[in-house]
Amino acid sequence: MTESKPIARRGFLGAIAGAFGAAGLGLTDTQSTEASPASVSIWPSEFDPHATRPHWNPRGMPSAGDTIHEYTVDVTLMKHEIVPLVETYVYAYGGSVPGPVLQVNEGEWLSVNLVNKTHDFHTIHFHGMEIACEMDGVPLSTQWPVGYNQSYKYLFRAQPAGTHYYHCHNMTPLHIQAGLYGALIVNSDDDPIKKLFPYTRDYTLILSEIDTEYVREQLDMMQQMGQQMDYMMGSPKLMKEMNGNMMGWFTDKAEFLKAIKNGYIPPYAQSMTGYVRPIRMNYFMINGKSYPMTDPLYIKMGEYIRVRLIGAGMMPHFMHLHGHDFWHVAQDGAPLASPVRHNTIQVSPGGTTDIIIEGTNPGNWHFHDHSDYCTSNNGVAPGGMMTMLMYEDAADYGFTFKDILAVNS
Repeated sequence: MTESKPIARRGFLGAIAGAFGAAGLGLTDTQSTEASPASVSIWPSEFDPHATRPHWNPRGMPSAGDTIHEYTVDVTLMKHEIVPLVETYVYAYGGSVPGPVLQVNEGEWLSVNLVNKTHDFHTIHFHGMEIACEMDGVPLSTQWPVGYNQSYKYLFRAQPAGTHYYHCHNMTPLHIQAGLYGALIVNSDDDPIKKLFPYTRDYTLILSEIDTEYVREQLDMMQQMGQQMDYMMGSPKLMKEMNGNMMGWFTDKAEFLKAIKNGYIPPYAQSMTGYVRPIRMNYFMINGKSYPMTDPLYIKMGEYIRVRLIGAGMMPHFMHLHGHDFWHVAQDGAPLASPVRHNTIQVSPGGTTDIIIEGTNPGNWHFHDHSDYCTSNNGVAPGGMMTMLMYEDAADYGFTFKDILAVNS
């Protein structure tokens, strides 16, 4: 197939082309620098009242010659190591936590075949995508959940451009903790961030957290129920038996209220059903790992790197970089009206935040959640949501201290 040319995401972005070249640092012994290119006022700031409209009809179908990127994503039950000696059973897209990075150009088609190999129900929700409702992956609202040995094909045109992600939308408090999430990057030929900050490396950090005991208890229970659910999912006639008394599924609000009148007790009514264990997060992860097993970010003097932060879990995180300020350049995939300078930035649940770091201060620098709770492993610090920004050429500037790994302060 020939590649289709994506339409520019925002009409006003074209004016920026060619406005900037690579920024020379010209660092001297007095640490003086050239003015940052972000101080120049040519970043797109014109407001377009129609900018949030889809470029392409979300209910359209591929035409001859359109590029279609095809993926098969299996959901499996597997063991995952968070840190040495801490393993937990998880669900995994494509055999890894996080799932595989899906990367596509804006306007191209994405075909994702979800194959469920677990005794539980799953879907994929493509968070931030403007797509047909049937492709949205919300069980019992846009599709039936996908049962054991069943599959569901998602087909949509990738829009809008930017940093996005995908995750299971069935039993989300469990399934996201248990590993069902991954990055979805939609590239653009007309990206003002790349033009203003000609970055040479691109990192994606998915932030999440887990209550290992909760996940263990819930997955054990799902495996015990799995055989019965598998049997019933295999027959449309038996599916009718999967009513509120078994699954908490009702055709409408009236049926739900009728069931309560007839004695049904919803699971959230703890005074009548018994104690329900609250979720208590005890491990905090970057790309499925807690410190000291997180991967560092690498940079050189004078280099720009792009860091895509994805809030996949249920908690906000406050990412702080030592020794540097950075530029906040995009939120939820969309370029900001102007870059904003920070050294600490909040990443909200479900939000994506893109930052640009400029190599200006050689050394090994901490990059971590500034919530002390989230920089621990099972209550012991240091750990959790912590990594390092490491200069590959630090020794050239006189910094020679070797980073020491610590698992107890």
